[in-house]
Amino acid sequence: MQILVLGKGKTGSLVADVARERGHVVRALDINDNSHASALTAANLAGVDVVIDFTAPEAAIENMHAVLSAGGRIVVGTTGWYAKLGQMKVLAAERGGGLLYGTNFSIGVQKLFRLTAEVAKLEGYKFSIDETHHVTKLDAPSGTAITLKEIILSVRPGIDVPIESHRVGDAKGEHVVRATSDCDVLELRHDAHSRRGFALGAVRGAEWLAGKSGAWEFREIFDEI
Repeated sequence: MQILVLGKGKTGSLVADVARERGHVVRALDINDNSHASALTAANLAGVDVVIDFTAPEAAIENMHAVLSAGGRIVVGTTGWYAKLGQMKVLAAERGGGLLYGTNFSIGVQKLFRLTAEVAKLEGYKFSIDETHHVTKLDAPSGTAITLKEIILSVRPGIDVPIESHRVGDAKGEHVVRATSDCDVLELRHDAHSRRGFALGAVRGAEWLAGKSGAWEFREIFDEI
């Protein structure tokens, strides 16, 4: 399979490495190679099975638009662009493209999402979320923390679920869901030791997306990869 990775940062570079380890042909572009999606022409996308984006929100929007307009497939690990999600879904449907997106491609975090839905059913508890990432992360709170809050609110609509965000050094990603009552405290915690879990999930997602048309959130399909 031919994979085009957009972004040569820490996670993007690791995605390229993992894809090569899994036997794929990989090309990678950084912002200088692909300013305003300029490299994502139909000619350049010919032969590319899936594009994987780990860039920045504005760049990701431009990249998705270019890939989906050409009827291509793209996995988006970038967060902070979801106000445009509806438009991207329509574009994928109109052009026969494929979009797989998610706030976190770690399999461990996917399990955290499901456990959070169970914990949110507890009566008599207040819920809160803490998240910690590296100092260069652009969005706060993180997309994962927002997803965790949405999961809790889907079970308990209307309650207050505060999120505390921390930006420390080169932190890979830590999320804590806390349920507090008058009697005890229950915590669910995911602490990433490296970015490899995110990279592996994205590559496995790309393998799943190849040849498909439509739009899916990673939470919907991760059991299939």
